[in-house]
Parts: sequence; structure tokens; C-alpha cells
Amino acid sequence: MSVRILHVEDNAANRMIVRDLLEFQGYEVVEVFDGEEALAAAERERPDLILMDIQLPRISGLEATRRIKARPDLRSIPIVAVTSFALSGDDQKASAAGCDAYIAKPYRPRDLLQIVQKLLAAKQN
Repeated sequence: MSVRILHVEDNAANRMIVRDLLEFQGYEVVEVFDGEEALAAAERERPDLILMDIQLPRISGLEATRRIKARPDLRSIPIVAVTSFALSGDDQKASAAGCDAYIAKPYRPRDLLQIVQKLLAAKQN
């Protein structure tokens, strides 16, 4: 059984880059465009991990994270906040919303993979 990662990102180029990176590592990637789709996909797909952009149409990534983490059947899914607007305190806002990790764009691909691997390993223990 492959590991399924939900990637929530409104930028098509960013989705393609991350999809290629994760699929090359053997992960199955499910992609959605906005926070509202993220809620439906989390329920439908039951991913092993979520990469959540913060600036999204309709529902922000932080609000989508709050709603996912509020559900007992979904709260154990690790969520990584991914943002290009890395301001002081944003990592604390992401943590307060329920994100398990935080990474700012632009990031090195190996840094993202390390976070993904660390959270997936912790989830299995």
C-alpha cells in the first residue's frame, strides 16, 4: 500500500513541482486547489499526510487545518503548513491552527522531504 499525500495548493506550477518530487519518492499524490476542496478530500481520501498552502481561495489553509483537526476521525493526519509569506510569528499561527510542521517557500526539496519523512515515521509509531 502506498503512502497518500494530499497537496493543497492553488498555484499550478507549485503543484507540478511538488507532485513530481513526491511521486519520484514513491508517494501517491492527491491534489486540490483550495481550502474547501481540502476538507472534502481529507474526508474522502484519508491521506497519510497533508501539505497545506496557507494562502488559498475560499477557505484559508489555516482555517481548513482547524476544521480538519477539529474532527476526531481526521485529527491524526499530520499537516505541514507551506507558505510563501513567511513573516515572524507565522509558524506559531500555523501551530496554533493545528499544523504539525511549517516550511516557507522557497524551500529546498530535500528539506520538504525530510519533514514529510519525519512526520510519516512519527505517525507509524
